[in-house]
Amino acid sequence: MENRFYIEVDCQQKNHEGERICGDVFLSERIKSEGRTIVVLSDGMGHGIKANMLATLTATMALNFTKEHKDVNRIAEIIMNTLPVCSQRKISYSTFTIIDIESTGRTTILEYDNPNTLIFRDNKKFDPEWKCIILQSDKNAGKELRSCTFDAQIEDRLIFCSDGITQSGLGSDKYPFGWGVDNLEVFAKRLITNDPKLSAYKLSGKIVNIAYQNDGYHAKDDSSCGLIYFREPRKLLICTGPPFEEDRDKQLADAVRNFDGKKILCGATTGDIIARELDLKITDSFEFDDPDLPPISYMPGIDLVTEGILTLSKVSEILKVYNNNYQLGKGPADQIVKLIKDSDEINFIIGTRINIAHQDPNLPVELEIRRTVVKRIAKTLEQKFLKEVSLKFI
Repeated sequence: MENRFYIEVDCQQKNHEGERICGDVFLSERIKSEGRTIVVLSDGMGHGIKANMLATLTATMALNFTKEHKDVNRIAEIIMNTLPVCSQRKISYSTFTIIDIESTGRTTILEYDNPNTLIFRDNKKFDPEWKCIILQSDKNAGKELRSCTFDAQIEDRLIFCSDGITQSGLGSDKYPFGWGVDNLEVFAKRLITNDPKLSAYKLSGKIVNIAYQNDGYHAKDDSSCGLIYFREPRKLLICTGPPFEEDRDKQLADAVRNFDGKKILCGATTGDIIARELDLKITDSFEFDDPDLPPISYMPGIDLVTEGILTLSKVSEILKVYNNNYQLGKGPADQIVKLIKDSDEINFIIGTRINIAHQDPNLPVELEIRRTVVKRIAKTLEQKFLKEVSLKFI
């Protein structure tokens, strides 16, 4: 069954003060062939490199076992048997939350020692009837994990975090016992009420920031907040290059006119074709916001009109290095990346006529053939950003 909704996944993190690496590890993977999304958050004991290594080991195992459709009790036993145990305190070196979402929206959560996952439905806490799993094996006898399975609905949100969030403010006058899950719930509810379409990225960022504030801006632990938001997909169309045969120009123009979502045209020839076929006017601008690229143009009903191959090559470069700390500028490529980041389904229509301007042997090698650049962008969007991408060559 096809997804009835888009699954937006994000995780924001803040490292323990003075550490260059986070002791919490977040992993996510979309298994395209099955339409599944698997998300894992693990918190390694302590902080810094050692914590990060333990959390990486746990998160990687959790992801791989879940991929194999193992039973939750079995996954719990295998991970707990593999994890090293602290010799003094006899507790496992890392915690985990595993969320496995099937293409139908059927969602299974398994958690060990992380704060309880909050499920919001109709902006109220939803209880899917959690079950307690008590391990039987000698090494882990009596250890408790929590699990639940439910069918997600559109506009549901899952909020899961490491204890750096819920224990923030511990020992302060305001929160002597830490901020706690109840305060997290009240805070998230208020933000969602104020902005019902609040993205996973923004909500997780606000939660991490409030925890940092609770700690007096000196993070006493690694803090991570993961978010999953089930919603209507936001669609984006990117057209680049003229169709192979000129009599397909009208087909391209119709596709642009009838597309329900944001629209970007990359390339002067592409812009000219759409303007001619749809009887629209292109207005050039002289805003050189990026010294490497020609400025953008404007066309009614189109969200962005840019130059073609140079701009797309730069988009590819930005996406490769992009992370949560990356500051996007105002240049044409940065604007494309912003629109891509805010979209879920990215549809490319790639014209395959060779552009005479790019046949000059003196031009730099970076001017690769359009389809190579677009394929590279598509691969990054699918693997790194979990976007749904379609390519159509005309």
